[in-house]
Amino acid sequence: MPRQKALRKQVESYKLKHINKTIEEGDCVLMRPSEPGKPSYVARIEAIETDARGANAKVRVRWYYRPEESIGGRRQFHGSKEVFLSDHYDVQSADTIEGKCTVHSFKSYTKLDAVGNEDFFCRFEYNSSTGAFNPDRVAVFCKCEMPYNPDDLMVQCESCSEWFHPSCIEMTVEKAKKLDHFFCEDCSSQQQKLQNSHSATKSSDTKVDTKRRRR
Repeated sequence: MPRQKALRKQVESYKLKHINKTIEEGDCVLMRPSEPGKPSYVARIEAIETDARGANAKVRVRWYYRPEESIGGRRQFHGSKEVFLSDHYDVQSADTIEGKCTVHSFKSYTKLDAVGNEDFFCRFEYNSSTGAFNPDRVAVFCKCEMPYNPDDLMVQCESCSEWFHPSCIEMTVEKAKKLDHFFCEDCSSQQQKLQNSHSATKSSDTKVDTKRRRR
């Protein structure tokens, strides 16, 4: 007689004794890597199930990929805590969960006063088969026309509101940190032209007034 498959049940939450934390559907977690020395995997819990006794929990997860795990690899604008929400699902033992973490939206991450070890951010969904990203385009900044990397210092022009990397405008990071005001090259040139134009107009007006006085 074939052995009957053990019945399992889906639960909304589960207490992990080995880390003394309760996990729920929708939580983001750090999971044990397959090789020692590698960073923990980041995943989102989609479902939790246990055996009939409420033990031997397994989690269905949706993996977050780090940039270096993607087909294109890590690029200059990728933040050190950036992850991509992939279409890769898996079932893992709950015992491989090392802890809970938070994957912020890009906007909320940039507003954090301090970034902890458990803080990550996501601005792309990633197709693990094709290497495609959604969205496939994001806003770019600076002369280099690169997406914003929240790890990098940038300075904003007070006139056009555009952001620039100090290195792209031949400025050191130390000098950029000390700036009280900043105008980019284009805006500085335009301001200079306006000042020259105003000076010429004033000079012209003065000459006209002088001629009139001579009459």
